Amino acid sequence: MARKALIVQGGWDGHEPVQVSEIFADVLKKEGFEVEISDTLDRFADEDNLKSHDLLVPIWTMGEIKEEQLRSVLQAVQSGVGIAGCHGGMCDSFRNSVEWQFMTGSQWVAHPFNDGVEYEVNMVMNSSSPLVEGIQDFKVKSEQYYLHVDPCVNVLATTTFALSEGPHSANGIITMPVVYTKKWGQGRVFYNSLGHHADIFDIPEARELMRRGFLWAAKV
Repeated sequence: MARKALIVQGGWDGHEPVQVSEIFADVLKKEGFEVEISDTLDRFADEDNLKSHDLLVPIWTMGEIKEEQLRSVLQAVQSGVGIAGCHGGMCDSFRNSVEWQFMTGSQWVAHPFNDGVEYEVNMVMNSSSPLVEGIQDFKVKSEQYYLHVDPCVNVLATTTFALSEGPHSANGIITMPVVYTKKWGQGRVFYNSLGHHADIFDIPEARELMRRGFLWAAKV
């Protein structure tokens, strides 16, 4: 029986949720998944249905989630359903929901250089994870996400922030997670902070990281 993935897309249009959902659906279908794309958070409200899936992919920025929707997702992932996402579509989804942030492992708080900054994504050299095996460091030109991060995450790729104007610069140069995994009960959580616009996934390494993350989260 084919594995099932549910993509729920919407929220702020600036992150191109429709285009990103189409890219992710294509990646998943090529891996043999049966994929449903929904444009309503009401799709999260049916816990039993969510538990029939192998993977949930939220692509929803700056929204509000109802208690019954949140509770169903938390329980489904805790029971073993994987969840994987990128950029603000997963870790700037619901700013008022600390429980969502607790599950997903981080929350966006800033991009000090705004869009269009060129920076490097560095694989963690001592990682033995197959998620990054054979992937070399690569450069992107996009937003560089500054996150508040759960200390329990397993960091697989990072980026280094150069000094810029602002009070945060008093802390010096910092290294920030870009790609990580964590657990939520029996469920696996994968996150990649790249993805401000859909064309970031034209970069082979960025697309491959998502493909591997989907498969890992779905326990393939």
